[in-house]
Amino acid sequence: MEAEYSGESVDLQRNTYSHQEVNNGQMDSDVPTSLLASTRCMIVISELRWKIFQFVGHTMSWVPSARNESLLALALTCKSFTGPALDLLWEELCGLAPLIRCLPQSLWKEGKQKLEFQRAMTFDDWSIFCKYNHRVRSLDTEYDWVTPLDIEILRALSCPPFSPPLLPNLRSLAWGETTSETFLYIWLFVTPKLTTLNISRESLTFGPSEQSILSCISMLCPSISHFGFDSFKGSEDTSTALQCWSHLKSVKTGRISEAAILHLSNLPSLCVLHFQLPSTPISANTQKLLQRPVFCALRELDVTCEGSLALLDAFFEKLSIAPKAIHCVITHAVDSPRTLPALISRISNTCDHSSMEQVQFSITDRPADHIASIGAAAFQPLFAFRNLRSLSFRANYSVRLDDAVLLQMAKAWPLLGELFFSASYNLSHDVTPHAFVSLLQHCPRLFSVAVFINWSTIDRHDISPVIPYQGFSHKTLSRVYFGSPRIGHPTRIAAFISAIAPNVGLIDAWDPDLHEDHPDFEKYSARWKLVQRLVESFSMVREQERRTKLKAGAGAHEEFRGPFVEVGGEVGGGDEDEDEDEDEEEDSGSEGEYTDQASSDSEEEE
Repeated sequence: MEAEYSGESVDLQRNTYSHQEVNNGQMDSDVPTSLLASTRCMIVISELRWKIFQFVGHTMSWVPSARNESLLALALTCKSFTGPALDLLWEELCGLAPLIRCLPQSLWKEGKQKLEFQRAMTFDDWSIFCKYNHRVRSLDTEYDWVTPLDIEILRALSCPPFSPPLLPNLRSLAWGETTSETFLYIWLFVTPKLTTLNISRESLTFGPSEQSILSCISMLCPSISHFGFDSFKGSEDTSTALQCWSHLKSVKTGRISEAAILHLSNLPSLCVLHFQLPSTPISANTQKLLQRPVFCALRELDVTCEGSLALLDAFFEKLSIAPKAIHCVITHAVDSPRTLPALISRISNTCDHSSMEQVQFSITDRPADHIASIGAAAFQPLFAFRNLRSLSFRANYSVRLDDAVLLQMAKAWPLLGELFFSASYNLSHDVTPHAFVSLLQHCPRLFSVAVFINWSTIDRHDISPVIPYQGFSHKTLSRVYFGSPRIGHPTRIAAFISAIAPNVGLIDAWDPDLHEDHPDFEKYSARWKLVQRLVESFSMVREQERRTKLKAGAGAHEEFRGPFVEVGGEVGGGDEDEDEDEDEEEDSGSEGEYTDQASSDSEEEE
């Protein structure tokens, strides 16, 4: 549902209600006998009508304006359509602004970058409000940033002529862009029926009053199953509220206490848990309690700690869990290259080997550790996860990855779909193209790879007329990131990549966010951009060849007509005459026309 209804849509909704209240003719009459049998069936059978209306709403969900217009048109068709169509129209409310705009226009106005009331609300205004409020099942106030509400509107809504909540059938509430002032009004919308509550803060100071409101919400909404508290600082403690809920299925919050961790560990329905550990290691008593069967339903665990990896190690020490995905986030880490291998080993011992599918590490070290690195052998304990689909490692330092370890990874994880090693400082590129191909051969499902490759063996030789690796071609790989390799012949690199991975759509190297200050950034970044364009062109040429062969095999004699791309011409993105004026040697770093014939063999080899 779109954040705001157009003026025409608002008028249509008003006309719907006035027509319903005033016209007692066709709206109140029996189903006309002239209608088709299928139409009469839809009007009479409420379940069928509801399914059809839902289908209309869902199929047009990608175009909110068309969805709203269609549902409004259905609401205006006949009396039996009005209720169900309006229920779907108002089911998901994106901000309070659409609801305010359906009130008399004499009540509100578009002020300076916000929606304002220009008079007090009357009983008639509230009567109109009540025609809509009971239909709303989901409210997301993050959309109110488009047209912010003046705080006086919330104050006016806090004095209704009936007992709150304002939206009595609300099931899902996302209270976004929260400030200390607006957070005070969240109680107007909480209901005993609420099952999903997400709070994101902008400038919210989580003091005693905010803590009291959240605790009160936990008592007013005992059925919460999905709770999210987006904390930018991570210091706000939602432990008290969490311990009041016993039906939680998903929790995404900041730092919580040991008592809250123990409470969550015993919930039979908890499947998703994102949280930050306390600032001190888990106590021995808590570790002992975590030895028993805990987190029985947990499938996704995202745990953050600040400072020492010992906090994570203490948390995992006595656990025995079977998640499908685990994500460890370490901020302001101290000496993590030295302590990370022990943590990886601990995770391997803690988690069930057959269920684990995704492992992620996101580490931000203090500046003193930025030039450090870690040996790839540290990841060997993860080889026990035979069903691993994704391994992601993001840190300020690099992984010393070589051919032998990469081949071990490929053999250990045949179901791997994503392998990502990213670092702010790339100390070496020790993986050869041959090992890269071996990785692709052992992992047929791989779609995304980020490893640092030394391309010198390809860069120093002309393109061979022999198809590399006996025609092996990996069909699923679509994204690659190669770090910051220095190359002299983009055409040779592109020909190799295009041969072994013809469906690659994104080739990323020399990331400007990491390497823009490097003295050779412009030169090598331009060359890798050319590699990207050449691979795309080579893929189109191969498609032309494939279609030609298919056509010849079918016995067709007419000339094949299809898209034609001139490799080395249009691929440069510039005019052909302009390309001729550019430097012909690839070592210049130009983005113009490159061919191996134009490149000198005596050119500098990087």
